[in-house]
Amino acid sequence: MNAPRIGGASLRATRPTISSRGIKRKAPRPTQPMSVHPLPPNPPVNPRINPSANTHPSTKSTPSQKRAPPKSELERFQERIRAERDARHKQTYHGISPRVLTFLGITALTISTYTGYLYASYTREVSKAQSLSIPTDVSDRYNTTAPTFDAEVELSEKAMRLGAKRADLVRLARGDVLEVSCGTGRNLEYYELGERRGVDAEGRATVRGCRTLAFVDLSPQMVAIAEEKFRRLRPGFQRVVFRAQDAASVSVVKAAVLGPGQDADAEVGKDRYYDTIVQTMGLCSMPDPVATLTHLGSITEPTRGRILLLEHGRSYYDWVNRILDNLAPAHADRHGCWWNRDIGAIVRESGLEIVEEKRWHFGTTWRYVLRPRQDRVEKAGEGV
Repeated sequence: MNAPRIGGASLRATRPTISSRGIKRKAPRPTQPMSVHPLPPNPPVNPRINPSANTHPSTKSTPSQKRAPPKSELERFQERIRAERDARHKQTYHGISPRVLTFLGITALTISTYTGYLYASYTREVSKAQSLSIPTDVSDRYNTTAPTFDAEVELSEKAMRLGAKRADLVRLARGDVLEVSCGTGRNLEYYELGERRGVDAEGRATVRGCRTLAFVDLSPQMVAIAEEKFRRLRPGFQRVVFRAQDAASVSVVKAAVLGPGQDADAEVGKDRYYDTIVQTMGLCSMPDPVATLTHLGSITEPTRGRILLLEHGRSYYDWVNRILDNLAPAHADRHGCWWNRDIGAIVRESGLEIVEEKRWHFGTTWRYVLRPRQDRVEKAGEGV
C-alpha cells in the first residue's frame, strides 16, 4: 500500500525545472523515511581477521577501476603516430634498419662492379703486354715523354709521399756531388747548396752542403728541362754543370769557381772522385744496371764517399710481383721503365757495400746508402 506513494514522491522529487538557461535538474527533496526495515548494523570487526579477505572481488574498489577521463582527438592522434613509429623501428633485420641495409647493399654493389671493371682492365692489359716485344734498353722513350713527364708522375708521387723520401735522401749529399739519371730535375729543390764545416753523428768533423753539382742524363731533352728549372730555382749558384751522358761511362767533371767574365765550360776542373753520387728512379731504365753501379763505385771517394739510391722494383710479396711481371712490357714501352727489377740483387752484384737499406710500399720502393767496399779500398792502398 505504501509503494505507490513512495514512487510518486520520488518522481516529483526528480522532476526537472526549466529556466531561461536551459533544463536544470532539481536536487531531490529530502523525504521522510517510510516504514522500511532498517539495515542491521555492521557487525563488529574482529582485529584478527582481515576485512578485505571477506569482501567479494567484484565489490573491491581499486584505483585502476576508476574510469579515466576521455582522451581528446589530439591525444589519440599522437598515440597513433607513436605506435606507427615504434612499428617502423621494429622492422629491422638483426638490429639493422632498412635504411642501413639499403646503403650497405648499394655499397657492396658498387665495390663489386668496380672490382669487376679493374679485373677486366687488368686481363686486357696483360693480354696486350704479353704480345709486345720490348727491348731491354727503353731509355729512348724519355726523349718523347720529357715535356709531360712531371705531370704524369706528379699524382702517383704525391700519393706515395715520394717527395719527402727524395728530400730525406738528397739532404745527405755533401761536397762534390754528381746526380745521374737526373731526369727533369725532381730533386733540385732539396739540395743544400754551399759547403760548410760541421760535425757528424759520431762527433767527427765533416763537410755539409754541396760544393759543386753535376747533373747528367742520357736524354738531352730531360737535361734541358732540368737546367732550365735549376736556373729558375737557384739563380745565384754557379758551380753546377749539366751534361747529356750515359751513367755507365760518366766521367768526373766538376764545375770550378767562376770569377767575373769566366765561362763555365772553359773553367771545368777534373778530379778522380765525387764525394756523393745520387741516383733516384734510374736503375729501372738502364740496359745494364749492375755495370752502371760498379762504375759509379769506381768514381766515388773510397773512404767517406757515398752513393745514394731511391729506386722502385720487386716487392716482398709474390702476388704483387706477378702483377708487375705481367704488366712490365706494356709499362716499359709506355714509360721507359722496367718496374719489376730486383733492386736488392742488382746492388749485391755491383760489389758495393750497403751502409743503409729501407723499403716501403709492399717493398717496391727501395732506399740505399752505399759506399765502395772497404776491403778492396785497403788492398788498393797497399798496392800503391
